[in-house]
Amino acid sequence: MLEIRHEYLTDEFSTRDAYNEIYSTKGILHRDSIYLWLIKLLQPQSGKTLIDIACGEGRLVTLAKKHGLKSIGTDFAIEGVIKGKMESPDAEWFTADGESLPLRDSIADYVAHVGSLEHYLNPEEGAKEIARILKPGGKACILLPNAFGLLGNIHYVLRNGDIFDDGQPLQRYGTRRAWQRILEAAGLEITSVIGYFEITPPQSFGDLIWLFTHPKKLARFLISHLLPTNLCNDFVYLCTKHE
Repeated sequence: MLEIRHEYLTDEFSTRDAYNEIYSTKGILHRDSIYLWLIKLLQPQSGKTLIDIACGEGRLVTLAKKHGLKSIGTDFAIEGVIKGKMESPDAEWFTADGESLPLRDSIADYVAHVGSLEHYLNPEEGAKEIARILKPGGKACILLPNAFGLLGNIHYVLRNGDIFDDGQPLQRYGTRRAWQRILEAAGLEITSVIGYFEITPPQSFGDLIWLFTHPKKLARFLISHLLPTNLCNDFVYLCTKHE
């Protein structure tokens, strides 16, 4: 496991302060097609409950709500939750640490956890919370970064001699098996692993136009279909609760 830990990081409170600063300034937001693609991977049924842990600005929660799901977003940084609530006041929102959620067991039909577990002080505890709140027969979608992504860290190391630092307080990169061991030890059963190269099939006309007007992104998207999962930028783990 590769780790970048910034010097100012001392405890959960300094981490929370850092994310409140991020969400109140530049923010962390991806194109809608990424969130829509992840939602589709869960094959959700309308009316069921989806909880997005470490939801950030809550865009996935908003889009899941539009797809007929009972959507709940939680993040320990209140600035992110405020942005989500402003965009989608009809969804449910609350602030909480993903390592210790104030939720009863087996409450969620679906859990989304997108690019966040690697930033936890204790990712093992965060993984246990995913398994704890997931219903038997429910599905979780967890996105985690690869230490050896061909178009990610490997390309970055070739150019810069170091792994990529996204500026967040704490960053970890692991192999497919390393993350799998953490998830399985937490009580999750992995049903499939999908490679993600940071470009997804466009889910809207606007994102289709964006892709075709960014040649480098389009080339990455086309090349990614030829590369093995173990060399993807990120892994998407689809999981159920281990019985």
